[in-house]
Amino acid sequence: MSFFNVDEIKKLINRNNSVLVVWDVQEALVNSIFNKEEFIAKLKELIESARKYNVPIVYTMITPFPDRFQPKIRRSFNPGDIYKEVYPKEGDVILRKNTPSIFVGTNFELMLRNAGIYSIVFTGIATDIGVETSARHAQALGFIPIVAKEAVSSTDKEAHERSLLNMQKLMLVLSNKEIVELWEK
Repeated sequence: MSFFNVDEIKKLINRNNSVLVVWDVQEALVNSIFNKEEFIAKLKELIESARKYNVPIVYTMITPFPDRFQPKIRRSFNPGDIYKEVYPKEGDVILRKNTPSIFVGTNFELMLRNAGIYSIVFTGIATDIGVETSARHAQALGFIPIVAKEAVSSTDKEAHERSLLNMQKLMLVLSNKEIVELWEK
């Protein structure tokens, strides 16, 4: 059961008001997920479609604080560079961030509002952490979050599946095919 009208929301989405977010697809994280090959294939498919339809792509990167400023309760973790098979190209944005929300400590919201973008397609790692946090935050700020269910993953398959079930009650959780159909309008 969802708490919104899926068909009405879909009518609001097109390639001109969308952005594709590639969330934390960094070497150590990609190598730790449960479905690496399928995930990378589906992510590449969606990135290629975004390029075809001129949908901007924003890559996020976990960027650790210098040791002195790292919270004592959290260990320092450097997940490496963006995974080479989906590496950004000229014109893509790389957004360095330190929190599990794309909106905290970044200029992402301002960038979207400046460009007239209000639908955000989320892909990446981890479904149950940064993707869900950012998608919920996007919704709270008045954006339309769309979770690309085939192009998100996690190290924990059960948490990933639970997160998708939770999010589909509140927002669009769509296949690549459904997302591309919205961009084709």
